[in-house]
Amino acid sequence: MLKVVLFDLDDTLVDQEGASRTALLGWLPELGLDLDDLGELVTAWGTIAEEAYGRYQRREITFAEQRRIRVREFLGADATDDEADELFTGYLTRYERAWTAFDDAAPALRRVRDAGLVVAVLTNGDSVHQRLKLERTGLAEHLDVVVASNDLPAGKPDPRAYAATCDILGVAPGDVRMVGNDLEKDYQGPLDAGLGAVLLDRHDRHPEIADRLRTLDELLPAT
Repeated sequence: MLKVVLFDLDDTLVDQEGASRTALLGWLPELGLDLDDLGELVTAWGTIAEEAYGRYQRREITFAEQRRIRVREFLGADATDDEADELFTGYLTRYERAWTAFDDAAPALRRVRDAGLVVAVLTNGDSVHQRLKLERTGLAEHLDVVVASNDLPAGKPDPRAYAATCDILGVAPGDVRMVGNDLEKDYQGPLDAGLGAVLLDRHDRHPEIADRLRTLDELLPAT
């Protein structure tokens, strides 16, 4: 029986991609980089960030170290830790100011709670940072439980992430439905771990998936 709807956070409830792009628009000129190549720079930053964050999720490096790696690889700079931290702050302050919840996020969370179900988040982000994001975007008040990967033995899509989250929630995997935008982390991973899952496909990239939504407005508590 469905008891919990478990949401991903970044690019599911909060427009992380948009916030990152906005931050780069302000940060790159400060670094003397030409915005004529904005598309390539945004893609490069995203690729480097994904690889570095993956290493953090596998517990190979710390949260702070993945930030420093992103700066060094993106700029091709042999920066000290302090220099890399200072440079990253230029991006981070702009990124945090640009956090915005999707318009369909809060209504979806309210519908789930009104249906008598537990509303939870499972995010691969750092707990402190992600909770700050939820507070600033006004989503925290609509959530019952927030679980971040640094609270767990591993991050998504490692099966231990979903198992440990179910333990925290005090429910069986079959009582949980995951909703998120990442095909591996929020859809196939949960399914493989025994949870239900619905893919949020805002950009129509996965028409082959039957259990998908184009917007959270389509999410009903029984789905």
